[in-house]
Amino acid sequence: MARRKGNDVDGILLLDKPLGRSSNNALQKVRYLFQAKKAGHTGSLDPLATGVLPVCFGQASKVTPYLLDADKSYRCTAQLGVTTTTGDKEGDVLQEREVTGFNEQDVEAVLATFRGAIEQVPPMYSALKHNGQPLYKLARQGIDIKRKPRDVTIHELVLIDKTEDSITLDVRCSKGTYIRTLAQDIGEALGFGAHLSMLRRTHVSPFNCDKLYTIEDIEQLAETGKLEEALLPIDTALQELPSLNLSEEETKLLRNGIKVKKADTPDSDMIRLYNQNNTFIGIGRQSKNDNDEIQIAPRRMMNTHEPLSE
Repeated sequence: MARRKGNDVDGILLLDKPLGRSSNNALQKVRYLFQAKKAGHTGSLDPLATGVLPVCFGQASKVTPYLLDADKSYRCTAQLGVTTTTGDKEGDVLQEREVTGFNEQDVEAVLATFRGAIEQVPPMYSALKHNGQPLYKLARQGIDIKRKPRDVTIHELVLIDKTEDSITLDVRCSKGTYIRTLAQDIGEALGFGAHLSMLRRTHVSPFNCDKLYTIEDIEQLAETGKLEEALLPIDTALQELPSLNLSEEETKLLRNGIKVKKADTPDSDMIRLYNQNNTFIGIGRQSKNDNDEIQIAPRRMMNTHEPLSE
């Protein structure tokens, strides 16, 4: 049976965003292929970048805030000796410097200064806003706005490859990290300047990102009526939260917005909730009432739908 436009689709797709497409363009393409009523992505990638772009369909959009805060991993190449207006190869050249006589030890010494908690000044070519205007729009008008440094954390920074005028790095970092800025700053620390010539997001926590789906993969699954094979359950985005099973009555109360008293709960503010059939029903917040009794309040409840018919 053909799928009707505007299906109730719930789940998470780990899309391998292709080179040259914006994140929104890639999102709209797969939304069309799924004929889904609602879809959104978590953490955009520039058109220059490829790799993991989680797409949340339907009820999965309720876990988006938790994914935006997640650590992410990248592989990137910094082209040394050339700085650009955008910090990547799509920008106009600002300055060229000769790259001479550096070795792996020089690179390692510089990388060591960027590991851990650091400050970054966000780039002008970014979606951050100033007085309601995205910075990149102001940058295109030749306007430069002073930006405050932001605290980010570089958990891992590893040299993968080195040529006479480039370095390739693996990076695992906290939310809010700009890899373009990191590449530029490392280039300056080496004394040559740099811009980002390649960027691929390789991992988004807490997913297992070994299996990604390209747009071509999704097109093939759509042709064979097997789109559901590409979707992960919503609760895979919340595996770092402890879980709790509820009785039928407790489930009913929480779905109606009523707190329930519950002993022997996990030691966590936020908890994954499952009903008596072990079906994921949402996220609860744990607290204590005036009598010092533990209670669970609904935080984000799910109302999932049946899978697409073939």
